[in-house]
Amino acid sequence: MVNFAQAQYLILLLLVPLFFVAYAVMGYFRKRRIRKFGDAALVNALMPSVSSSKGWVRVTLFALAFFFFVIGLSRPQIGAKLKERKTKGVEIMIALDVSNSMMAEDYSPNRLERAKLAISSLVDKLRDDRIGLVVFAGTSFVQLPVTTDYASAKMFLNSIDTGSIPIQGTALGDALMTCIRSFSTQSERSRAIIIITDGENHEDDPVAVARQAAEMGIKVFAIGVGSPEGKPIPYEGELLKDKDGNIVVSRLDEKVLREIASAGKGAYVHAGMSEFGLNPIVDDIKRMDDEMFNSVVFEEFDEQYMYFFAIALVLLVVEMLVGERKARRHLLK
Repeated sequence: MVNFAQAQYLILLLLVPLFFVAYAVMGYFRKRRIRKFGDAALVNALMPSVSSSKGWVRVTLFALAFFFFVIGLSRPQIGAKLKERKTKGVEIMIALDVSNSMMAEDYSPNRLERAKLAISSLVDKLRDDRIGLVVFAGTSFVQLPVTTDYASAKMFLNSIDTGSIPIQGTALGDALMTCIRSFSTQSERSRAIIIITDGENHEDDPVAVARQAAEMGIKVFAIGVGSPEGKPIPYEGELLKDKDGNIVVSRLDEKVLREIASAGKGAYVHAGMSEFGLNPIVDDIKRMDDEMFNSVVFEEFDEQYMYFFAIALVLLVVEMLVGERKARRHLLK
């Protein structure tokens, strides 16, 4: 398998045909200038050492050198074998509310996008810890299983929106239970759940589930997103209304979130405009005992660019040695 680490440079290969076109155009204008001095055949006879074919040889060698230089610049790599790596860290499952109420704009640009930005910043700070992602509304599912592949975590995070869950509502208990089932380790020292929501639970008993998690050694932290006074919910170009035509206002329910955090032996944080609340929670999680994990990862690719640069250099040296004059013939007498 060949991989190009800097594939954007391959577009420079489009210049290769232009070298031949440019040389042909230069040759055309050169002949026009020669014709101004007189008969072309007579002028050529006066310059017997000039070789027209060697010019094409030189431009061909230069084009080949440029071709191999661009391939080297694109950093071709081979390898990519799987290997097992041991790491120490904790497992963090993040449950993110994607119900319509998360579109309220008491954060910029809205609650959901602000939460996604905070999670992305958290991922940037992780090293050997594992992270998983659960999205929920009226039901929940695992968006990303626990992993140390932080690039994939950010990719999955970017794809989340309120359409990720077709069933509306806010089933906090179901989200917590999905997180509990998603851990890859049964250690009682290295598991934590962070639930990010506006707290308007409509479906189940999340406090009981948080208590069950604590009994299993899983800490449950809660981040409340929104304001107690509430904000209307933008929906399809206008504000969301109930069946009676009244504008729906989404308010932060801190009471249930505090109860969840207390039952889960974690902590509750109200997300602020600048400090979202993940940093103090992660600092608390970092004080938990690390667990040893076995991770299957790709080995680094073997770089091959230096071989292509070497070929390009050799071709350039040959191109300079070719010259533009015909080879002298010595007759032995």
